[in-house]
Amino acid sequence: MTDDRERPTTAVDEQIDAAATDASAIDTTTWPANPRDALDAQEGVIRDAVLRMGTLVEAAIRRASRSLEAHDAALALDVIKGDAVINDAQRAVSRLISVAIATQSPVARDLRYLLTLDHVTYELERMGDHAASVAKQVLKLAPEPPLEGYVHLPEMAERAAVLVHGVLRALVESDAVRAREVAVEDDEIDRLYHATFDVVVELMRADPGNVERGTRIIIASHYLERIGDRSTNIAEDIVYLVTGDVEDLNP
Repeated sequence: MTDDRERPTTAVDEQIDAAATDASAIDTTTWPANPRDALDAQEGVIRDAVLRMGTLVEAAIRRASRSLEAHDAALALDVIKGDAVINDAQRAVSRLISVAIATQSPVARDLRYLLTLDHVTYELERMGDHAASVAKQVLKLAPEPPLEGYVHLPEMAERAAVLVHGVLRALVESDAVRAREVAVEDDEIDRLYHATFDVVVELMRADPGNVERGTRIIIASHYLERIGDRSTNIAEDIVYLVTGDVEDLNP
């Protein structure tokens, strides 16, 4: 079994490693001669790379949560360092998309699909940043006793990871219905965020000694809430991809 503290770079498979190289190094002559087949092949590679990037983000969220609950500063530091891998993956996928557009000149739904995937990688990269930001708060919280069990942070983190997993599944299946369901599930993360804020403010009012820990809990909960919002953004992308309609799923 792989140690959870092992840096995320060990989980990045060969395709992501290859994608992290300069786009000019990609040998497009190996794609099928038929333009339709060639575009389908490239879209498949890009889709798989996006899903692997999403897997890294989901893992980062869960690892940040585990580091919080276990007071594990070393694991939190690994999450922070691992954000560079997610950044590399995002740049790699964007280069693959650029190559596909430049060499295949996609139009209509194919172009919309590639541009949607490009935006999805942007949202995933930002989620990775948010997971790292949670881990940065863990570094300060780890040496101290937990304040009120960190309130709702563990549940928020789990729900955020589930949202990422669910929205990626909706992307793979081009499922607009599931995408809308993911957006609705984000409402619970929002509720927990506001509940956390209210609880922590009361704890800080009751005891000034709670201020520093309470502030860090609020900051971490904000980043988890933003992960939920970005999952909703991806859900909106999926709805647009499938239906052609622009919908605000979290008004």
